[in-house]
Amino acid sequence: MKLVLSFIGVLALVAFSGFILFDATKAEVVITNDGEEQTVKTHKSTVKEVLAEVGIRVGEHDHLSHNMNDSIKNGMEINYKQAKQVFVTINGKQTEYYTTTDTIDAFLKENNLSYHQRDDVSFTKGDVITDGLHLKINQAYEITVNDGENQKRIWTTGGTVAEVLEQSNVTFDKDSADKVEPALNKPVTKDTVISVVRVKTEKDHVTEEMAFETEEREDSNLPKGEERVLTEGKAGKVKKVYQIVKENGKEVSRDLIDEEVVEESKNRIVAIGTKEAQQDNDLVTLANKQPKSNNKPSTVSTTKEKQTSSRNTFTMSASAYTASCGGCSGFTTTGIDLNANPNMKVIAVDPSVIPLGSRVWVEGYGEAVAGDTGGHIVGNRIDVHVPSKKAAYSWGVKTVTVKVLN
Repeated sequence: MKLVLSFIGVLALVAFSGFILFDATKAEVVITNDGEEQTVKTHKSTVKEVLAEVGIRVGEHDHLSHNMNDSIKNGMEINYKQAKQVFVTINGKQTEYYTTTDTIDAFLKENNLSYHQRDDVSFTKGDVITDGLHLKINQAYEITVNDGENQKRIWTTGGTVAEVLEQSNVTFDKDSADKVEPALNKPVTKDTVISVVRVKTEKDHVTEEMAFETEEREDSNLPKGEERVLTEGKAGKVKKVYQIVKENGKEVSRDLIDEEVVEESKNRIVAIGTKEAQQDNDLVTLANKQPKSNNKPSTVSTTKEKQTSSRNTFTMSASAYTASCGGCSGFTTTGIDLNANPNMKVIAVDPSVIPLGSRVWVEGYGEAVAGDTGGHIVGNRIDVHVPSKKAAYSWGVKTVTVKVLN
């Protein structure tokens, strides 16, 4: 009995000693899994086997400090970090990434991604990376904004025209006549050009001369063709109110909205002689009374004074205009390009008084062609073309004599 017990004790001792020896031969490995450290004693021979032993499955994008086939050594430190999936959408285009970095700024640097302060982003650089994170970047782009007469370039990430104008501090009164193109609700793209037209309406009060007419009266006491002024004409005065519309400071329309005659004009009265000259008849009679002779009879010739028809001469009110005005096309009614011919002498007429195409002479202006018309050119009124606004203002409104040459 004692022999049996001794044998069993020996076996137990051998087994215990073997266990102690087996355990002593294990390698001690430190594994850091996503920041959590654990110490493992193992008889496994490779990194792959040790990781499998502790339940770590290494993915394609995960970080591992050693190769999977590296041999295990006592005291080895293995670092493992599982990759996180990150989606990045730039200007609507999405790309999938995997990273083992901890923060967004480290992730952006790792993948050579960047953005500007003017861009629209869904994150801040210090944010922590989480699995399945979605990052959005809308990159800003430059567009042109024409604000009245001023042009500027602004950065935007899009939106409607109204939103972009608000972002760029371009203000306007939505209830005013200001014009915005494209419409406020239209989306802005890289090719969009926004124009804000400042519209201003004002009134202009002017006093203009009212031209007088020339009245002709036949006078049988005056020799035929002779003229005599009986009454000098006098221009009247009329007060007019124009409504002017300006776009970005330039006049685009001028409409007469009120007028009042403050002084009536007085017609110029001219007597036109109708008395036939008697000189020719007297000379013929005298010649018939001369005695006959063999000499050839003398020939008595008479000449009549050249007559100028006063029907081709007018007294008119003359204002001035220029082709460089706001809203003007530069072409006359008869097709003359005044922009190409700024010094050409052209007048606007009422065709019922002076036919278009007529060659005329205007007092203080010279010879010109009647090549244009105008909404306010009615009756005995003309508009003379001058090369600039300064010249038009200098001319003003005056009463002149106009002769139709052909």
